[in-house]
Amino acid sequence: TLNQCLDAAIAEAVSEYSRGRDHDVSERSTERLGVLSHELRNHLSSAMLAFEILKKGQVGISGSTGAVLERSLLGLLNVVDRALSEVRLEAGIQRRALARVAAVVEEVEASAMIEAKSRGLTLTVLPGDYDLLVEVDRHLFASALSNLLQNAIKFTPRGGRVCMAVRTAKGRVLIEVSDECGGLPGGKTEELFLPYAQKHPDRSGLGLGLSIARQSVQANDGTLSVRDLPGHGCVFTVDLPTAAPRTP
Repeated sequence: TLNQCLDAAIAEAVSEYSRGRDHDVSERSTERLGVLSHELRNHLSSAMLAFEILKKGQVGISGSTGAVLERSLLGLLNVVDRALSEVRLEAGIQRRALARVAAVVEEVEASAMIEAKSRGLTLTVLPGDYDLLVEVDRHLFASALSNLLQNAIKFTPRGGRVCMAVRTAKGRVLIEVSDECGGLPGGKTEELFLPYAQKHPDRSGLGLGLSIARQSVQANDGTLSVRDLPGHGCVFTVDLPTAAPRTP
């Protein structure tokens, strides 16, 4: 009788736990979808408004309204790129190939430079040796670097500096992104990589950028770490193995 009671109680507890877990997963997915939709709608609304003003011919494309349109389109691109990276990570989809580090760095620099300029920041990019190669999923690799630059630009105050530099050490590629965010409270570096973690008054976005960046780097057999510079900022380091060029 005791065994039957225990068996029934355990079965009920397991069922209840499963129901609660499914509810939590569903609730979190709905929340993420809602915030994502809100981000997309905000960027799209700003872009449409700027486009309507430009269409009337009252202002030039090179003025402030044109800059609003450019930032909004860039914001849409970043949100879609982040969502695509998350989907590929969850589905375990990878397409690895040799990639030139400098080429990928220059690719993400182009869009980051626009955002940095709009926020009154100085962005410096040192792509390193042009012949330096890594074997990665190019989309995930570029997404990780883009997320790191976006994060640095977002939390660096106007007039500050953001830098991305590439160097090598003992057969490894080290890509460092440094900012002037002022440092972390209590030096809690690892908490930055938790999903939905936002340690700054600016709470725009989902708080998934650094989490996705770390997952993207790890999917390419690398590591992503952060060093706190109290009172100054942070230095994020992507560490990947170098790859040798293949003969045809």
